[in-house]
Amino acid sequence: MATKQPLKTTFDVGRVIGPLFTGGSFAIDNGISILATTLGEDVVLTNPSNGENIAKIEGDGELVSTMTLTPSGSHLIVCSRSLSMKIYAIQKSEDDGSFELTLVRTVKPHSTPIVVLAVDRTSTLLATGGTDGVIKVWDIAGGYVTHTFRGPSVLVSALRFFEVAGRADVGGKKGKKSKKQGAPAAGDQDEEDDSDATVNFRLATGFQDGKVRVWDLHRRSCIANLDSHVADVQAIDFSPTQQALVSASRDKTLIWWDTRSWKIRKIVPCLEMVETAGFIDDGRLTYSGGERGYLRIWDTELGRELTSQQDTRGESDALVGSIYRPDLPFIVCAQMDHTLALYHPPSKDDTTASAAQEPFRRISGTHDDIIDLAYLTPQRNVMALATNAEEIRIVSTVEPESLTTPGSSWLSGGVATFGQDVGLLKGHDDIVITLDTDWSGYWVATGAKDNSARLWKVDPSTDTYECYAVFTGHAESVGAVGLPKTIPQETSQAFKDPLNTPPPYLITGSQDQTIKNPRKDINAVDMHPMGHLFASASQDKTVKIWSVEEGEVQGILRGHKRGVWSVRFAPSGLPALQGEEGSVAGKGVVLTGSGDKTVKLWNLADYSCIRTFEGHSNSVLKVAWLNVPAKEEQQHRPILVASAGGDGLVKVWNANTGEAECTLDNHEDRVWALAVHPGTNTLVSGSGDSTVTFWRDTSTESRAAATQAAQHLIEQEQELENHIHAGSYREAITLALQLNHPGRLLHLFTRVVTTDKPDAGSLSGVAAVDQVLASLSDEQIFLLLLRLRDWNANARTAPVAQRILSTLMRSYPALKEVLHALRVYTERHYKRMEELVDESYLVEYTLQEMDDLAPSMDVEVVMTDA
Repeated sequence: MATKQPLKTTFDVGRVIGPLFTGGSFAIDNGISILATTLGEDVVLTNPSNGENIAKIEGDGELVSTMTLTPSGSHLIVCSRSLSMKIYAIQKSEDDGSFELTLVRTVKPHSTPIVVLAVDRTSTLLATGGTDGVIKVWDIAGGYVTHTFRGPSVLVSALRFFEVAGRADVGGKKGKKSKKQGAPAAGDQDEEDDSDATVNFRLATGFQDGKVRVWDLHRRSCIANLDSHVADVQAIDFSPTQQALVSASRDKTLIWWDTRSWKIRKIVPCLEMVETAGFIDDGRLTYSGGERGYLRIWDTELGRELTSQQDTRGESDALVGSIYRPDLPFIVCAQMDHTLALYHPPSKDDTTASAAQEPFRRISGTHDDIIDLAYLTPQRNVMALATNAEEIRIVSTVEPESLTTPGSSWLSGGVATFGQDVGLLKGHDDIVITLDTDWSGYWVATGAKDNSARLWKVDPSTDTYECYAVFTGHAESVGAVGLPKTIPQETSQAFKDPLNTPPPYLITGSQDQTIKNPRKDINAVDMHPMGHLFASASQDKTVKIWSVEEGEVQGILRGHKRGVWSVRFAPSGLPALQGEEGSVAGKGVVLTGSGDKTVKLWNLADYSCIRTFEGHSNSVLKVAWLNVPAKEEQQHRPILVASAGGDGLVKVWNANTGEAECTLDNHEDRVWALAVHPGTNTLVSGSGDSTVTFWRDTSTESRAAATQAAQHLIEQEQELENHIHAGSYREAITLALQLNHPGRLLHLFTRVVTTDKPDAGSLSGVAAVDQVLASLSDEQIFLLLLRLRDWNANARTAPVAQRILSTLMRSYPALKEVLHALRVYTERHYKRMEELVDESYLVEYTLQEMDDLAPSMDVEVVMTDA
């Protein structure tokens, strides 16, 4: 029977919220099944329905200059600053819905980097624009150039394919040929080929110098030169119903052009640098976005803005790009802070078209540095992230298997999936650097560099996140906040309705060296579970324990050699811990982490250090207590604490022994934040590498697997004994090799070689053993040769080794031939080396004799006077 395995603490990476978009190009197909985004040198493909990663295209060492998807989702085109363009074919499996990417072509399309791409409606033509003003049109499937156009020798900033219907003249006669070949001036109408085909393909191009040129792909020439902008043309769109072209420029204007006469219909000053624009509502409306940070809606016919005037938002909210096609049910806009905002396209008939356009969903491309994090709501199904920004981002932590609403999606109004942005806490004027929650999870406090703290109410039933109170008074950044964790009595109103009962108080600490008491910068504060004490960790290397009611210092924890970055009281229900001088009551214990690379455990009875945990190679930035095991498990499961360090590691420690139970490594930068799920014991770490890692506690599974493995090993060993006893040589030898039991294998071969009644013609002595040795796998032969090598070194076991080795050589002639050839050449090489050594002795002897025969150079020179 298997012995009970000791519990080993293990954590495995469960889910990771990582960077998705770091600015630049992004694309989405018409089927809304693939979202392609640029991530530095790489391109990431994501399934918008659930946020799952489809694929990651590794870069070539240079940044991606631009990238796009075909509307059908059949191809991905990636251009790099290395001047290469790669075309990938995308195939979706009908069985499981997975995607397979195949690199079909790599070309060097331009002599300068490609900065803009466009694909036509049919997903067959690709336009590329370089920094030298050259535009090329490609057949995507064939991979060859169909057209080359040369504009001004400046950067191509916008491209747009569109189609126009051909027109036949009265009587069916074709129009007269134009006498002038080439590009007409703006305002001229070229009708030469409009009657030659039912559809004419056109390509509109915008340039950095403000010019717009329209090319006819059939005639392979420029048919319009639109010269009205005076700065970069950032966006161009076409409406077939309106017969209009709209161009948006950084000269702060929108211009609508008539595509029949190429004359200006309307020109509107936008009073902002416009980065994106396009037609919606069948061309009746036009949207635009730019540095003001919100989507603006315009009446196409009148050129009048329908959205009400709004205040300019922060620089991070500025809109820098967008995607909209009639097949898409939304407008996707990219913000300066790498957020993708999704808007419902309004209709001209909609009475709310004039209302401020707010996104119905946001997708954070990157969360920047994760400075702090915490679970929210009693269900702990959302998480607050402080991300080196003025806002707190609220993301979902709901696992896919727990969703009950079919069709939940990033893009629909269903239940938010894991990692999806569900809200923003906006109100601070500078970076938020700390946050804390109360016992219920409905209330969250934040501290920021704007010298203020705020209290927010989170209502999951209505998905509302509102600021309840603002706390001012500090002269510098608020770097620590603490809310009481004491659970109210069940009969109290605070327990029955925590959503509408704010916490009784908030503790704040600041770089102005105060909790209303002079000292150095306050890095962290924490509340005792009973609510009567709070602790403050400071840059002065100490932690002070304060009375909440009196506001007086009760004790000082001294021992760290550098500033203390984190402090945590032990949770309620913690059993007594074993210190070096005896047991310590759990409720009188506090945990600290410091810049001196250590974690310390303190006794609040006498403010002495119980134990020091050493192992980090950089500052310990955060500490946390893991969930206390149930009483019936406390004898088998250790009391665990966790620490996060500047070395990018998370360590889990045994609070009673001081030993590290495991080290968790999944970050590439400092780990600033830690949180623990109260139900599942999931450990969450947030890092400066913009990732949030959810570590799943697999200790129980590891113990079960170890027990099962031990049981299986015992069964195999018993099976080996049975085979040896029964003389089942084939099974015994195979199993002994598998279990790596050289002693039993030697004993087995010894019995075979020394048998009193050897089989006739057997190489080893037993014919069954010959058959086994002749049918071994390569791995088994290698293991056996290792054993034979060891046995051959011992005079007592050498005869057995030689007999089995001889059997192997005869069973595998090829092996014998190879070894023989190696031996022959090895002997030859050794013989040559010995001859060289002998000849070296002769050379040395000759040189020595020559030295003896040579005259001495020590001749005394005597100088005499002449």
